[in-house]
Amino acid sequence: MSESLVVCDVAEDLVEKLRKFRFRKETHNAAIIMKIDKDKRLVVLDEELEGVSPDELKDELPERQPRFIVYSYKYQHDDGRVSYPLCFIFSSPVGCKPEQQMMYAGSKNKLVQTAELTKVFEIRNTEDLTEEWLREKLGFFTNVNFCVSKVFMY
Repeated sequence: MSESLVVCDVAEDLVEKLRKFRFRKETHNAAIIMKIDKDKRLVVLDEELEGVSPDELKDELPERQPRFIVYSYKYQHDDGRVSYPLCFIFSSPVGCKPEQQMMYAGSKNKLVQTAELTKVFEIRNTEDLTEEWLREKLGFFTNVNFCVSKVFMY
């Protein structure tokens, strides 16, 4: 007896919240933690956090249940610049029920697309979510030169 992969929809109110979060003007760290309502087969809001460090964020995550997190992080670059990348973090701790893991894994891509995020990370142990871990992950994006200059002459 095999179960087919379940892809959950994203609750409409959560879609709107994610859109507003994406364009927020605040300069402190903030997070939206989401979970799956198994009965409704919907990704729903679990908790919103303001002014939360990565270490504080990890304390809010259940140790044996998956969660999706969209995290706005104040990133201080080595050259002094400051940016506020939006990160999608999929917390899928070892020891979760296989049914839960499948439901979350099957719904992750749809949620990432809905939230229009490109910095997507996964942790298998909530203790891994530290400032050092996040800076290392974001370092990959900042070490790649995304700037392309074009000079147009008429």
